[in-house]
Amino acid sequence: MTNKTLAILSYVTIIGWLVSFIQTKDQAQKNQLVKYHLKQGLGLFIVAVIFNVVLSVVASIIPALSFLGLVGYAFWVFLIFGIINANNEELKPLPLIGKMFEDKFAFLG
Repeated sequence: MTNKTLAILSYVTIIGWLVSFIQTKDQAQKNQLVKYHLKQGLGLFIVAVIFNVVLSVVASIIPALSFLGLVGYAFWVFLIFGIINANNEELKPLPLIGKMFEDKFAFLG
């Protein structure tokens, strides 16, 4: 697979992220594009899971706040931004949350 394909695949579910990670793990020199988008994709996945767990707890306690589930669509928008950036081979962070993950996940470096 090309580096561009691996960068895009890092946003497509956690299984796609794992495939991309395993493919680049064998390379002696990791491509900067793939490494960057692996960090962004993993960060997006972690934030989305945490958000959904917290929202589920809050919505079960206060059912009137269940409309906040619509905020979850923002993660789809972030996912699309990430795929577009990977397709264009750009190292741009995801909106709002991307800067947090640029220097995290040392195991990917």
